[in-house]
Amino acid sequence: MTNNMKQDFKNKIVLVTGGSRGIGRAIALEFASRGADVAFNYHRRHIDAKNTQIEIEKLGVRCLRIRAHLADPDAIESMFEKIRQDLGNPDILISNAASGIQRHSTELEPKHWDWAMNINARAAWLCAVNASKTMNNGGHIVNITSQGSQRVLPFYFSVGTSKAALEAATRYLAIELAPKGISVNAVSGGYVQTEALNSFPNKDEMIKNSQTPTGQIVQADDIAKVVVFLCTPDASMIRGQVIVVDGGSALQI
Repeated sequence: MTNNMKQDFKNKIVLVTGGSRGIGRAIALEFASRGADVAFNYHRRHIDAKNTQIEIEKLGVRCLRIRAHLADPDAIESMFEKIRQDLGNPDILISNAASGIQRHSTELEPKHWDWAMNINARAAWLCAVNASKTMNNGGHIVNITSQGSQRVLPFYFSVGTSKAALEAATRYLAIELAPKGISVNAVSGGYVQTEALNSFPNKDEMIKNSQTPTGQIVQADDIAKVVVFLCTPDASMIRGQVIVVDGGSALQI
């Protein structure tokens, strides 16, 4: 890729929720490599957040890291205030932050349901509404979902149902925000080998199933490049869609 192409997002401000590690980190770095200033939030992992900020700033752009627990609506409001004060109005929102308890439905408690729904679905809605307030010249919103929204995966009840809600919210937001010139889509990844896999009791089986028909494994960078594409003019007619990036693995029985 040429240096000119890497500057696609110069003077743009991107917010990536949960951007300190994994897929979120890859997305933040991909935007930064293309000239965008990046803000991201984190909750607990201070060292990861600091290291990600250092890597982003090495690319010659501004970076703002904010500690914010997205299950708290007030924290979301404060996060946006900080971004607008220090960087400016976000042009692009990537709702990537996700959490959940990896258990079967019969082993979960109501608080586990609330935890997953509040972080994975409600926060994305609140972030979209807040970001859209100042996207007066159009903008882009991409929600990061997973195939557990459509397929039943082991130990994935709380996250899978919250991701299904997120995909429904994506469709509604795509229609409601279209008059403001804001595109809204979602990207669904296959099994991506990130640290998040360590929380699953069936981790070994998931890694085994991560092989695609080509024998390759989907990487976080593969997700990031599709997310970035959805925020370019070439993708302007893609609205309210869930783009699957799994190397074709879901097509196999």
